[in-house]
Amino acid sequence: MNRETWLSWPSREALSRADLTPARRNLARSIRAVVFGALLWSTFAGRTGAGGWTVAAGVAVVVGCALLARTFFRFTYAHRLWPSLLSLLLVMGAAAGAKATGWGVLALILWCGCAVTALERLPLAAAVPCTVAALGAYALVNNDNWLTTVVTTAGLGLAGYVLRLDAEARGTALRLLAQERAARAAEAQSAALGERARIAREIHDVLAHSLSAQLVHLEAARLLIEREPAGEFRDRILERVVAARGMARDGLAETRQALSALRGEMTPVEDFLHTLVEGPGGGSGAACATRVQVEGERRALPAEASQTVRRVAQEALTNVRKHAPGATVAVRLEYLPHEVALEVRDSGGRGSAEELAVSGSGYGLMGMRERAELLGGTLEAGPDEEGFVVRLRVPA
Repeated sequence: MNRETWLSWPSREALSRADLTPARRNLARSIRAVVFGALLWSTFAGRTGAGGWTVAAGVAVVVGCALLARTFFRFTYAHRLWPSLLSLLLVMGAAAGAKATGWGVLALILWCGCAVTALERLPLAAAVPCTVAALGAYALVNNDNWLTTVVTTAGLGLAGYVLRLDAEARGTALRLLAQERAARAAEAQSAALGERARIAREIHDVLAHSLSAQLVHLEAARLLIEREPAGEFRDRILERVVAARGMARDGLAETRQALSALRGEMTPVEDFLHTLVEGPGGGSGAACATRVQVEGERRALPAEASQTVRRVAQEALTNVRKHAPGATVAVRLEYLPHEVALEVRDSGGRGSAEELAVSGSGYGLMGMRERAELLGGTLEAGPDEEGFVVRLRVPA
């Protein structure tokens, strides 16, 4: 064995028992309870005539050793050598004290346990001396013949080393499983990003170019119409062209936002809300909104949750502009521990929920609610004391 083998700890995966199923974990607890009961029984076996203080001392030794064993397991899991050795040596010292006071069976059990667990959980450079000391003490005080003692001692040493090898194999399997899961998750994420990039390219090549061309033609049409003599027909045509240009400009802006979302390059939600309420009143803007309030610790949101918050805010403010022009609007975004909440509240009159669900661009309250439910969230919308309120909560 090389130097690293002697000085290295068993991995935390090997020491944690994280791979145990609930049934096996309950079985392990039951076994520990049985062992603890056996230690107590061995303390009293053959000592029916002992005084009360002697029995109490034996029980105290068993309970103290159980607590020290628990401490030893925790320190070895944390790879802290000296506290681990101190806990183990205290148990071995308690075994020597138990033997000196006449608790021979208890002492033998404690020495055997120390020998096996030292080989299983400590670096070999520290485990081998502890195991030799524990098994040496066991061999010296064991009353069986020398052949039985040698076989038992060798068997205990071999059992400890086999348990160590088994734990290392289990830990290696757990690490490989975790690496495989991480690789699969990375592969799936890479595939998703590749597909999003492909969709973004298609949208950019088709929709964005088309809207840009429409803007150019509509702007040219506006300039040509403005050169014509003023008149009712000319003004009506100019109004339609200007409105169509505004819609195309807003559609191009939304397309760019969708492309940014697909590429994972979205601006923070709070910045988007400020831009939305401060923008012009055309398209999805909402000049009537007066303030945006952000609460909680700000953090980056998943793309789906971020896009949902943006779309719901956009649709809610569009409905305010259409159905309650001039109303005062309060937008509140709150970052909660495991979700994000959005509230859009206005002070003006509204139509019914059914009317809003089918109005506007076809998205409406029904579309907002469906978008939230797809992410496991909720959306509530309806009349409030003064006006209308939309509340959204989605996991994030």
